[in-house]
Amino acid sequence: MRTTASLADLLAGLSIAGLLLPEAVAYSGLASLPPQAGVIALFAGLFCYGLIGRSRFAIVTATSSSAAVLASATLFLGGPDPLVRMAFASLLVIGTGIAFTLTASLRLGAISSLIARPVLRGYAFGLALVIAVKQWPHLVGLHTQATGFFPLSIEIGRGVSAWHMPSLACGLAALAGLFALERIPRVPGALVVIIASILASGALAARGVVLTGPIHLWLAAPTFTLPAGTHWLAVVEFSLALMFILFAESYGSIRTYALKHEEPVQPNRDLLALGVANIVSGLLQGTPVGAGYSGTSANEAAGARSRFAGLAAACVVGLLVLLFLPWIERIPGPALAGIVIHAVSKSLRLDVFANYFRWRRDRTLVIIAILAVMLLGVMNGLLAAIAVSIAMLIRSLARPRLSVLGLVGDHDYVSTTRFPAAVTPAGILVLRPEEPLFFANAEPVMAQVRERVLRDPGAKLLVLSLEESPDLDSTALEALAEFCAWFAQRGGELRVARLKESAREALLRAGIGQLRAGTLDYSSVDDAVRGRGVRPPD
Repeated sequence: MRTTASLADLLAGLSIAGLLLPEAVAYSGLASLPPQAGVIALFAGLFCYGLIGRSRFAIVTATSSSAAVLASATLFLGGPDPLVRMAFASLLVIGTGIAFTLTASLRLGAISSLIARPVLRGYAFGLALVIAVKQWPHLVGLHTQATGFFPLSIEIGRGVSAWHMPSLACGLAALAGLFALERIPRVPGALVVIIASILASGALAARGVVLTGPIHLWLAAPTFTLPAGTHWLAVVEFSLALMFILFAESYGSIRTYALKHEEPVQPNRDLLALGVANIVSGLLQGTPVGAGYSGTSANEAAGARSRFAGLAAACVVGLLVLLFLPWIERIPGPALAGIVIHAVSKSLRLDVFANYFRWRRDRTLVIIAILAVMLLGVMNGLLAAIAVSIAMLIRSLARPRLSVLGLVGDHDYVSTTRFPAAVTPAGILVLRPEEPLFFANAEPVMAQVRERVLRDPGAKLLVLSLEESPDLDSTALEALAEFCAWFAQRGGELRVARLKESAREALLRAGIGQLRAGTLDYSSVDDAVRGRGVRPPD
């Protein structure tokens, strides 16, 4: 059985190696780094994750999203100087690895939840558009100056007459071949296209098509000194942003195939593996690495059964580099641009947004995420989209909604708005905040509670159901204390029902006189109502 699994992993490694090597070289250019950066990252990711990680399908290597973010970050930090940008790239990749490792040590494996799915999908769509537009000048042999999405699109459109037709023909042929070959199972389309383009490289170069050029795989020590005038905080911020992007992308791929094959997910162990892989890649001057969806899905489709498939792929890539490096250096630039555009085209699907419009949920957030990347750039666009999603969440939670509950049947208390037949016993008022009480809504919610009490002056017992509040912060505790003092002056009694353990402990520590332990131990609204000896009418 073990021999069969090892053979399947070896065959899977052979199959995906043809995809990984061309993409690694292509993503180096996307990151504005020399070709060897992606190849080094490929080895670092496959070996480190294969030895430390837990997913048997994950293929950790350079990804299009992280390469685009790295290019944007190094341009912002270092300007156009390639040597300065390389120095920043190493620092950022190492910083990303350190952030991953610290997050793993703190066991914060759920950190990817900070990026909402609509934000991630909208960002991926916008990023794919940005990457495709930025690769188009390479595909048509056009020298451009603009960097933003819209200015670059305009410059490309105005420069149609300057497009290099042999480069365009090469790029379009590569794209057509990739889209055609992806329909044939287990055929490494990227490798087939690359081999064909290498065979045609002599004729293409004679017509002015740019080739990849020398790939130097010697290892150089990274520079740990910040260039003059740079603040370390900016490097930390960009490293954290890279970590968020990589882990959201990687965890999405890992979780998808773990669920498909009913396998457990160990996010903290995967965080550690990604951290070590990025530190090693940064030390060797490689690009950032993560578990990209294309490589991971190709590995699963190729029949991988363990992490040995990734290690086998690394060995195969190593042999390809050792034996065919002079040929790899002859890959035409437009073919590499075609590989990048083909890779990101999988994110250019409008159907992934269909549910948001059908459910009428998060439509605005998706559109904002797409436009933010296109208008503000790769890095600032992501940060802006995350900030907007958090702001919209706080806005939603800060809107005070208070339900009046009434009795249905013998024990059930439900909203009187939804169930008009529900009745509340005389002299009793039962209220439930519909959002967790916290600093942004505690005072408005308690103000609404006061209004309800004033509208029902005969109610001397108030039951407050706090089932929606897992915990209570200091603002919520103070607002409750102030209300209790006000209600006690009116001769009323307050009981709290359905408290979570953390919220109950917080109220006990607060020492609110009107909320002693006996008033906090009602497991249901019905128990709280009956606790005073007032029995609702049958």
